[in-house]
Amino acid sequence: MTTRTVTLGSIAKITSGGTPDRENPAYWGGTVPWVKTTLVQNCEIGPEDIDEKITEAGLKSSSAKLIPAGSILMAMVGQGKTRGQVAVLATAAAINQNCAAIILSDEANSRYVYQQLLFRYEEIRNASNSSGQQNLNAGLIRELRMLLPSLPEQERIAEILVGWDTAIQKAEQLIAAKERHFAATSHLLLTSRKRLNGFSTRWGLRRADEVFENTSRKGHLNEPLLSVTQERGVIPRDMLEGRVTMPSGETGSFKLVEPGSFVISLRSFQGGLEHSNYRGLVSPAYTVLREVIEIDGRFFRHYFKSADFIKRLSVAVIGIRDGKQISFQDFCSIKLPFPTVDEQKAIAAVLDEAEGEIGLLRKFTDGLKTQKRGLMQKLLTGQWRLPLPEQESV
Repeated sequence: MTTRTVTLGSIAKITSGGTPDRENPAYWGGTVPWVKTTLVQNCEIGPEDIDEKITEAGLKSSSAKLIPAGSILMAMVGQGKTRGQVAVLATAAAINQNCAAIILSDEANSRYVYQQLLFRYEEIRNASNSSGQQNLNAGLIRELRMLLPSLPEQERIAEILVGWDTAIQKAEQLIAAKERHFAATSHLLLTSRKRLNGFSTRWGLRRADEVFENTSRKGHLNEPLLSVTQERGVIPRDMLEGRVTMPSGETGSFKLVEPGSFVISLRSFQGGLEHSNYRGLVSPAYTVLREVIEIDGRFFRHYFKSADFIKRLSVAVIGIRDGKQISFQDFCSIKLPFPTVDEQKAIAAVLDEAEGEIGLLRKFTDGLKTQKRGLMQKLLTGQWRLPLPEQESV
């Protein structure tokens, strides 16, 4: 089985597109699908995914050109993860100037090349950075190198890897469905619109300062430092990915957080209060809360991340913007729903179980992605070779 190293430019024509004049209505609303860079998200782009169309006049009057189905698109510019992402074009379409179209020759399988480009995402982004610019261009894309086995082996490798993509996509779709159901269930249970069996007592309302107090214990120099995050709550700083700026000097002024505490952060008016399962220190800029009456903290962990609470908080601190701390007095003005402690526990148990199921699905999906990445490493670099059908029968 022969294989060779090729540049992308030697097996494909690389071109880009354009955007017709937005001010000319004769160029828009026609029958020619027109793909924007934002659609290029490591996926397949079909007719149903394209939300804008241009006219034949728009196509002829601009740099836009019709790209054949089966081509690969690559985002050449974009913030965040966009630059370097790819997509298989499943229908003929025009593209904008920020997309590169990779129109492959007959010796290359589009899904095989797509998987190679997925595998080389970081390499592709680094290539743009190494040239002193933040964008890709046709020249850089043409010079990308990859292994090219025989067409039958390309097709077989692509079939295997696309099968993994399908499994990952189904898992992610299941997670999305579970998250939607969780959000709906949380809203109903946390606002008493839905009651669990065995509970009918009318909920009360309590001012926040009847349930929580502001605690500011300092001088605990030997405790680990914690970080306050919207996605993961209050966690040790060494659990954060990437570079973390550590405080200079003494931490004697830092506030002690204990398991079960809540923290008001600078962005709480956007994402609610954060809960801690850890003991450690946070910056004195944060407000640390602990309960003063019996509650189930798990119930309030869910409630403080709910849309209902964030709406109440936004009303209480109207005018607050990034960079200004929400005070304990602002928080105190909010009235919190207060079911019996037994009902708090029951609601928390239901939501914890649903949340745990989503967490397990995320871990399973991450495992699939890790396994697929390992398989890509073997198959796309030639470490593993696949026997072809005629070879299997020998």
